[in-house]
Amino acid sequence: MIRLLKLANGGLLVCLLALVGTLLLAYPLAEQFSMSAQIAAHIGTLLFATGIKVTYILRLVSLRALARPVH
Repeated sequence: MIRLLKLANGGLLVCLLALVGTLLLAYPLAEQFSMSAQIAAHIGTLLFATGIKVTYILRLVSLRALARPVH
């Protein structure tokens, strides 16, 4: 379960950074990119937000299995 916790923590970090990147590309920097890149950024925003939710649930499950406090 320690391995799952580390994987979930790493996944949270990756998804958060990717979400910030896609949000920047989709909104404030949109004029500098093609329409296909903007569409990909909007789709990425949805996927990475979902990734944050899934990895957070994995984190909670692993913390509970390790009998650690869940905040």
